[in-house]
Amino acid sequence: MIPETLKKSLTNRVQAAVTPREAAVDVMKELQAHYGWLTDEAVVEAAGLLGLSPLQVEELATFYEMIYRRPVGKKVIHVCDSISCWCADCDGIIEHLKKRLGVELGGTTADGMYTLLPCACMGRCGDSPAMSVGDTPYGHLTPHLVDEILEKERG
Repeated sequence: MIPETLKKSLTNRVQAAVTPREAAVDVMKELQAHYGWLTDEAVVEAAGLLGLSPLQVEELATFYEMIYRRPVGKKVIHVCDSISCWCADCDGIIEHLKKRLGVELGGTTADGMYTLLPCACMGRCGDSPAMSVGDTPYGHLTPHLVDEILEKERG
């Protein structure tokens, strides 16, 4: 069950939208921030807030790469694997991250800090290869720069 203050905030957001679907991503992101991922309970709660069926919310949730339907690490690393990043050796960056983190794509580090995921396109073609850690984008990646980013992000 979500806290009453969060429920009120989400209800206000839905009411301010032209249609409930317009607020769907915001609602899912807020519930994800509360739970750490979009749990089955959160899908049902979102459906109730949006006036949609749980199946409709599930369809929306699985469409968006930044909505997680399973537990993820404290920080999610998305590595762009679009054609521009592929040409700039995103595969090498992915392999470096897998080795450095000790996980495969889709995996979460043993300490729960990072989850490593591919991303279809980040819109950063001019900065390829690119990745993001949480909401922070990074580009022109090299293995050395990736190591520096991981240390900085670990805090």
